Amino acid sequence: MALFEEEMDTSPMVSSLLSSLANYSNLTQGSKEHEEAENNEEARKKTVQAPRMGTIMGVYLPCMQNILGVILFLRMTWLVGVGGILGTFIIVFMCCSTTMLTAISMSAIATNGVVPAGGSYYMISRSLGPEFGGAVGICFYLGTTFAGAMYILGCIEILLIYIVPAAAIFKMEGLEGAEAEAALLNNMRVYGTIVLSFMALVVFVGVKYVNKLALVFLACVILSILAVYAGVIKTSFDPPFFPVCVLGNRTLVSKGFDICAKTIEQGNATVTTKLWRAFCDSEFLNATCDEYFTSNNVSQIQGIPGITSGILAENLFTTFMEKSSILEKRGIPAVLDPEATVANTNRYVLADITSFFTLLVGIYFPSVTGIMAGSNRSGDLQDAQKSIPVGTILAITTTSIIYMSSVFLFGACVDGVVLRDKFGEGVNGNLVIGTLAWPSPWVIVFGSFFSTCGAGLQSLTGAPRLLQAIARDGIIPFLRVFGHGKTNGEPTWALLLTACICEIGILIASLDAVAPILSMFFLMCYMFVNLACALQTLLRTPNWRPRFKFYHWALSLLGMSLCLTLMFLCSWYYAIVAMVIASCIYKYIEFCGAEKEWGDGIRGISLSAARYALMRLEEGPPHTKNWRPQILVLMSLDGEQSVEQPRLLSLTSQLKAGKGLTIVGACVEGTYLNNQPQAQKADQSLRKLMEVEKVKGFSQVVISSNLRDATSHLIQAGGLGGLRHNTVLVSFPKNWKQAEEHHRCRNFIEVVRETTAAHLALLVPKNISAYPSNGERFTEGHIDVWWIVHDGGLLMLLPFLLLQHKVWRKCKIRIFTVAQMDDNSIQMKKDLMTFLYHLRFDAEVEVVEMHDSDISAYTYEKTLVMEQRSQILKEMHLTKNEREREIQSITDVSRGSIRRKNPSNLHPQRSIAEESVYVMYFSIFVIIHLNLTLTKKYFAIFGVLYRNQSNVRRMHHAQKLNGVIVKKSQEAKLVLLNMPGPPKNRTGEENYMEFLEVLTEGLNRVLLVRGGGREVITIYS
Repeated sequence: MALFEEEMDTSPMVSSLLSSLANYSNLTQGSKEHEEAENNEEARKKTVQAPRMGTIMGVYLPCMQNILGVILFLRMTWLVGVGGILGTFIIVFMCCSTTMLTAISMSAIATNGVVPAGGSYYMISRSLGPEFGGAVGICFYLGTTFAGAMYILGCIEILLIYIVPAAAIFKMEGLEGAEAEAALLNNMRVYGTIVLSFMALVVFVGVKYVNKLALVFLACVILSILAVYAGVIKTSFDPPFFPVCVLGNRTLVSKGFDICAKTIEQGNATVTTKLWRAFCDSEFLNATCDEYFTSNNVSQIQGIPGITSGILAENLFTTFMEKSSILEKRGIPAVLDPEATVANTNRYVLADITSFFTLLVGIYFPSVTGIMAGSNRSGDLQDAQKSIPVGTILAITTTSIIYMSSVFLFGACVDGVVLRDKFGEGVNGNLVIGTLAWPSPWVIVFGSFFSTCGAGLQSLTGAPRLLQAIARDGIIPFLRVFGHGKTNGEPTWALLLTACICEIGILIASLDAVAPILSMFFLMCYMFVNLACALQTLLRTPNWRPRFKFYHWALSLLGMSLCLTLMFLCSWYYAIVAMVIASCIYKYIEFCGAEKEWGDGIRGISLSAARYALMRLEEGPPHTKNWRPQILVLMSLDGEQSVEQPRLLSLTSQLKAGKGLTIVGACVEGTYLNNQPQAQKADQSLRKLMEVEKVKGFSQVVISSNLRDATSHLIQAGGLGGLRHNTVLVSFPKNWKQAEEHHRCRNFIEVVRETTAAHLALLVPKNISAYPSNGERFTEGHIDVWWIVHDGGLLMLLPFLLLQHKVWRKCKIRIFTVAQMDDNSIQMKKDLMTFLYHLRFDAEVEVVEMHDSDISAYTYEKTLVMEQRSQILKEMHLTKNEREREIQSITDVSRGSIRRKNPSNLHPQRSIAEESVYVMYFSIFVIIHLNLTLTKKYFAIFGVLYRNQSNVRRMHHAQKLNGVIVKKSQEAKLVLLNMPGPPKNRTGEENYMEFLEVLTEGLNRVLLVRGGGREVITIYS
């Protein structure tokens, strides 16, 4: 292995890698070990016994215990009675299908690698990223917590209504309507708080006792279900005697009487019963009685006629009821006065809530939750990738069969009035499902009581651990305190928060009101499990290789659709609240910047979407309406790789307002192998400054042997595909006249040439240090646009973009244009105003007339100084012999030119004056500044000046235009000006810089603009 010995530090041997994987344990660390590891203290690791739990004990039975519970025992018969067999079967089938599809998706995710302890939260967060993971994890935590509240309320309901009604603190005897309901709810609140405190104390003291009792509680559930099935079988040949007393067709509360009759024969006399006295004002036969009582007979019906009785047909369809409506028996005639008011309502069995289909969905769905119990124990499984799919799907199949068969069996055995009697008021206060059980109703009562207690303890055990896992991931900063606990890792603070949230559900006090709340949170969790599986499958990420093969993206999407449908079926306003909570958590995690890279599917979606968008952009250039400046900012760096001109990024931010593409580029001189650290440091400087200036974009640092080539590489290769820059922003070079800054001047001119050749727009801010930062505000002032030549409309568009930023928002736009001698300035102003109106720009318009005038002596002097500087800079790069040869050649050419040309052809009336000014200023300059002999050098430079008459005219126009601009716009906050094109040959580069200097002289902030050769604004919508 000597060939690879240099790489051993960074790349381990295969044998070492396999050894570390074989010794991997997915059990969570205790909080003490966790804190010691964070504090870098030496801690002796404890030997962890290998997990031993298999599929049955580790997944199947825990899922069974969590799925079968309070809804089956307390509400299933009522659901069948109100929703009918067909309606309830549809609800059960939808909910069970949802959980089965979710289990398939969950199995695919769980078998795609090792799942440490954390279960569903771990799977979702690692599949969809920290934002989705945190949001769904909190929703799952809230669902588990409210499930604990629901189980405790179910436990109290069984205790106070069916086991020891006398234990009620708030007595309900003699109360009716809202008063009786309020007394029941207050009892639930008091006892619920007591039971919650006791359960929290049990969990705090020793969770191991909860785990040991789990099998006992599960045994209670299984025995109760077996008792129900045994009772159903018994009804086929020996139905139990559970009479129900009805008056007319109205069901009577059994506690109000002892005999189901108005009168009885006692000896030779007719004696009234307690039922008579309940509806009449005295016990005598001539008493005044309730009209409905007088008009209808009392009859007794069999509450459980048996599976062979044919009652199934009567219970087939829905019987929805309004709140406080009387429970009526179908098929029995009754005499009723439509105008009479209902009296003695407390004698009848009344509906406690208004029922409808979506309410039934919300109440039932919690009975199918709990499918995550196996995945939550993934750290305790011997082979999680095998046990989780098999155990979960087997548990869902078993419970689905139990629920679906229960719907038909309850509807086929029990009369409708008993099914709709939620609290068993018509059957002597018995639990309705208990009336069906064999050998005794108490089997169901005590079995359901202990199962709800066990489920509540399991919720209070699991929810704090889920919150602890989220807190330890550190994606939600304010939850980090809940990641700590006792020395053995028990989440003390998380348990306290869980108990407080659970108390909210206890204070609601109604099982029917709490059930839809936890349905929302569980459905949202299941929806994102399906989404995670569908995304991973469709994106075909290389790491997506689940061992569970029986999945498909269409099944996951169907499961996700069912979850979303059920959310709004249960309760549309609860669904919206749950989504708002999840969205707030998502945005909070995104805002806080969850610095987690888990290879999630959302990143894969972003890559796929980016690739698709880039391919679309390749189809052609953007339309004029969609054009916006995509800016490449060329930054200069100092010796420490820090940015020299940070205000360039301030201007970029003000131009972009966070929209479009921004590439911030910089150049490092050297080679890639030697200067990579400097490039990384420069990139960090750029990113930090971009963050400070709130510039959304990308940084790019290029290393090259010289800065000129590096800048050219940035202009050519910046961007990707169709997403490339169309505008270059570069600062005007400072101190360009100094010899040591000559290379910056040459580089700037080459940038101008290259952007022109590439048809890119160019923005050149001069005096960039005087530009405002993003924190400054202009309360008034003008942005002046000097529109000399049409550049495609970029000169018009830029001030509009600047006004969108808060720095320039208070400024006004003024547009100046220049009229020549033969132009109609009045008509120009009208046309320009019409053009701006169609462009929807609000701006003042002014046309400036520039008349041709004599070229002043100062212009000649300025031109002479410019030419002389160019000549000096040129000579600085020549040797002495080369310098002499250069002067001789220029002299010869100049003399020949003087003989051939007649200067009067251009300006006949000014030729003599021009020559005299040339001679005078040139002679003075040469004698004083150059200290040269007036021989060959004089005639050589004179020939150059005479040959370049165009320089004189350019200088003349630059000075005149500058004078007009200074006069009109000296007080403007910003002046935008057309930038002249670069010289075609390289002999006049320094002259070009001088023209720009003269053009912008005396102005504080100038932005020179050069269009890219295409229209960027349009008058059309």
